[in-house]
Amino acid sequence: MLTTRRVFSTGAMMALLSACGGRPRGGSVVAARAPDPVMQAVANPAFDAWVAGFKGRAASKGISTRTISTSFAQAGYLPDVIDRDRNQTEFSRTLEEYLAIAASDERVAKGRANYARYRDVLGQIESRYGVEAHVVTAIWGLESMFGERRGNVPVVSALSTLAFDGRRGAFFESQLIAALQILDNGDTTTARMTGSWAGAMGHTQFIPTSYLAYAVDFTGDGRRDIWEEDPTDALASTASYLARSGWQRGQAWGGEEGSPGFASGTRRIQPQVGGPVFAVGPNFNAIKRYNNSDSYAIGVGHLADRIAGAGPIRGGFPPDRYGFTADQRKQLQARLTAAGYDTGGTDGVLGSKSRAAISAYQQRNGLAVTGEPSLELLRRLM
Repeated sequence: MLTTRRVFSTGAMMALLSACGGRPRGGSVVAARAPDPVMQAVANPAFDAWVAGFKGRAASKGISTRTISTSFAQAGYLPDVIDRDRNQTEFSRTLEEYLAIAASDERVAKGRANYARYRDVLGQIESRYGVEAHVVTAIWGLESMFGERRGNVPVVSALSTLAFDGRRGAFFESQLIAALQILDNGDTTTARMTGSWAGAMGHTQFIPTSYLAYAVDFTGDGRRDIWEEDPTDALASTASYLARSGWQRGQAWGGEEGSPGFASGTRRIQPQVGGPVFAVGPNFNAIKRYNNSDSYAIGVGHLADRIAGAGPIRGGFPPDRYGFTADQRKQLQARLTAAGYDTGGTDGVLGSKSRAAISAYQQRNGLAVTGEPSLELLRRLM
């Protein structure tokens, strides 16, 4: 069985979604955000010794001496990668919170703009692979905010660091070998091979083994280039992945109970107790091959529907564990922001910035510093 394309937990994906932003593209008018800081390599003799041993194993897998030498000429140990791996978000998001980020107004607007911008090439990709254009666009949106956040971490350094660390050493060494095979094939260069801290690459965040299995050269230039500003190869590679994962042309992924897609589902799920019910079919399972999470698959399907013109989820969600509705969470964020505390926005998702703002307010006002919301806190801010 092929190794799954994704290595992120759902918590890590939520952190990625929360951070997505960047330079406006495709007619978007959302303000640009600062790029991620570049991770700095540090001296580590034990890492250097590991690399020396790994080079022999890479050669035994058929990687050329030239590729091995060139790839590791600038590679180094990245302690920030280990910090990210050790400190993935521990708390899980509800489906309501996940959809608030995955299908935010910003992401829907950018999705519609990019869908229109690349309509012709997306249509050609749909014709070849049978995967609807708005679904491919939605995955692009969730994975890299339509190419704005593809990651700037050198993949060889990141995967070497993780393989050396050993927590999932065999997995990351297999990804490192695959990355060197990509370089050996001439699809990109070491300098251009950048991605996330965990080695996911390009517009739609392929890990190296999945790239080797599914990536395609749709432009016909001789390279499967998912890193290029032009997203064509990346979008086609995503459609290739879904097509080979069982995507059924012309079928809805499913939908919320009472929606047009609901009738096409073969089974019903309710990911959040008290929340909407969804009917899902084979294409829902194909999306889960891309990321094995019900929330992710619903997020892709719902964002795809929104890009195609559908409205928001109609069903309600129950109050959260603090007794807050989504509107009350937005009120809390708005009132903290008005009081001078940075919550990172008013999306109704109380993430790390919102909790830091709550802590700062509590400290300044002589309250117990918990960083947790409460209805009493909201009343104080009214």
